[in-house]
Amino acid sequence: MSDNNICVNTNKGKVWLVGAGPGEVSLITLKGREVLADADVVVYDALVRGGMMSLLPEDAELIYVGKRAGNHTMKQEEINALLLEKALEGKKVVRLKGGDPFLFGRGGEELELLVQNGIDFEIVPGVTSAFAAPAYAGIPVTHRDFCRGVSVITGHRRSNGFLDVNFKALAETGNTLVFLMGMSTIDIIMNGLLDAGMAGDTPAAIVEKGTTSSQRVLTADLAHLKETAETGHAEAPAVIVIGAVAGLADRLEWRGSLPLNGVRAVVTRPRELSSGLASMLRKRGAEVIEVPVIAIESIKENDILKNAIGKLKKGCYKWVVLTSPSGVRVFFDELMKTADARTLAGCRVAAIGKGTGAELAKRGIHADMLPSRYDGRTLGEELSRLLEPGDHVLIPRASIGNKALNEELSKAKDITIDDIATYDTVYSAETWFDAAKELADPHTFALFTSASGVRGFVSAYPDMDHSAVKAVCIGAMTAAEAEKHGMRVWISEEAALTSLADRLMQAAEELAGSEG
Repeated sequence: MSDNNICVNTNKGKVWLVGAGPGEVSLITLKGREVLADADVVVYDALVRGGMMSLLPEDAELIYVGKRAGNHTMKQEEINALLLEKALEGKKVVRLKGGDPFLFGRGGEELELLVQNGIDFEIVPGVTSAFAAPAYAGIPVTHRDFCRGVSVITGHRRSNGFLDVNFKALAETGNTLVFLMGMSTIDIIMNGLLDAGMAGDTPAAIVEKGTTSSQRVLTADLAHLKETAETGHAEAPAVIVIGAVAGLADRLEWRGSLPLNGVRAVVTRPRELSSGLASMLRKRGAEVIEVPVIAIESIKENDILKNAIGKLKKGCYKWVVLTSPSGVRVFFDELMKTADARTLAGCRVAAIGKGTGAELAKRGIHADMLPSRYDGRTLGEELSRLLEPGDHVLIPRASIGNKALNEELSKAKDITIDDIATYDTVYSAETWFDAAKELADPHTFALFTSASGVRGFVSAYPDMDHSAVKAVCIGAMTAAEAEKHGMRVWISEEAALTSLADRLMQAAEELAGSEG
C-alpha cells in the first residue's frame, strides 16, 4: 500500500472508507462529499443521520447496515463480505461511517478482506465525535492550564462482557479522558477511576447527541457521574469527558447563542433548490434534514416552447413573466440551445418574487418588475397596469400554474397571453425518512415554499397524522393547503427565504415559551 493509503488495481471496483463526521452534516470533509457524489453504492451505518442523506447521489444503491447495542442489522463479517461483493461487481463503493472510520469504527477490519482479494481502496478520514462533541459543548479537550494531553477510550465491552481498561494507568496520565460508547458502562468507568485514585470532585460531562439539534450537556463531578446520567435520562450516542477541562463548559458554551439552536428543520423543496435555504438555516444553528417531496421534470420535446422562443427572437413579446426559480432554469435551458440572454433585449421581464429574481440575476438579467406582494394575484394585478393594448405576454411556467395570475392579466385590454407549460411537478418520497416519528418531535418543523410542496408531502407520507406537522409556510396559498390537511401553520411575512427563516425562529420561540 502506498503512503497515501491507496492500493492500485484497475481491473475491479474500488472501496472508499469515508468518515461522515459527528452528526452535523456540514462537518463532513470536502473530500468526503466529493467521493459520495460519485458513488455507485453507499453502505452506511446508524450514526449517519438524516441530514447526511441529502448528500447521497439519487441514483446510488443505498444499503443500511446500522448497528446499535443488541440490535445489529448485519453482522460485521457480512458487512465485510458485502463490500467485497459490490467491489467485485466493478462498482464504486463508499462505506460511510459515523465519526472517523479508524477510531473505534472497525475500519481496519473491513479492509482486511479487500486486501486479501486485491481490491483498491482509499481512506477518507472524518471529524471524530471524541473531539467535535466536546467542542460543540464548549469543552476544549486540551488546555495547557489543565492537562498534558488527551486519551480517547472505548467504553464498549468485549463479547465476554469485560471492559478491558487500565483505569490506574489512565488516572495517572493527568490527561483529559474521553470515553466513546460508554453509556452502558458508565458505572464501571466511574468506579474504576475512583478506585484508581482519581479525585471524586474531578469535573465531568456527558455530551449527548453532540453537534446535532438534540445536543444536551450534563455536567457533574466524577463521584456523581452515574447519578447525573440516571436523573438526566442520558442516552446514547454520547461522549463522556472527565478532567478539569469539563469544568469550562459553562464559560465556553457557544452554541446556545445561535438563534435556531435546538431546532430541527425539514426542508421539503426540490433537491436542486434546497441548498440555499438549508445553508441559511444551518448558519442560524438549526439541524437541517433535506427531504425533497417534489421534483421538477422539464417537458421533453416541447414544441410549443420552442415556437415561443422563435417568436421571442422576432421581438413578438413585450413581457416575459417568470413565476418560480425552476421556471427560470427550464426556460433558459431551452433558450440557450438556440440563442442567449440577448434575445430578451427587446422585452421586459417580470418575476414573482426575490427567489425568482435571484435566479434571473445568475443569468445576467435583472427583473424589470417585482410585485409588492409575492403571489400570483398581486403579480397579475400590478403587471396589468403596466400593459398597453396590443402587448403580447409570455408566461413559461409549471403545467399546473396559478390561475389568479391570468385572471388579473386578462383584465388589461387587448393583450395576448401565451401561458406555456415548461415543466411538471412530480411527487416523490424519501423512504429513509420516518415522517411520523421525526415530526412528532416538539422541536422539529417542516418548511414549505409552495402549495405543491405540501401536496407532495401529503402524497409521500399519506398514513401519518398530518395534524402533528408544524408547518412554516411561504405565502397564503401554501398556508391554505397546509391548513386543509390539519397542519399547524405559521406564515412568513414575505415570500422570501430569509423571511421564512425568520418565521421559523418566531415559531420556535413561541412553542418554547408555551412549554415554559
